[in-house]
Amino acid sequence: MSEQQITFSAFQKLIHDMYFEKDETRGVEGTFMWLMEEVGELASALRSGENPQNTAAEFADVIAWLTTIANVAGVDLTAAIAAKYGHGCPGCGQFHCICDNAEKP
Repeated sequence: MSEQQITFSAFQKLIHDMYFEKDETRGVEGTFMWLMEEVGELASALRSGENPQNTAAEFADVIAWLTTIANVAGVDLTAAIAAKYGHGCPGCGQFHCICDNAEKP
């Protein structure tokens, strides 16, 4: 698997294979707290403008912990993304969103 060409499906399987036993034991609630810690670290990296490699790593950590929760909850992220966004914006149905900026699509 190339580091540059990883799909969501491949990433979710990679995370599952590496961590599922620990993640299942921790459960959704415990894993959610780790996700929140990583979101905080990402917020700090973005706010401070620190080096781009560290900020990129924090984005990767957030995605990894979110993927971990999906694994424990039995959610196929590829299917969920396709169902929600595969036909355009969930709010307006367009592939270039035209929702009002005050709305959450």
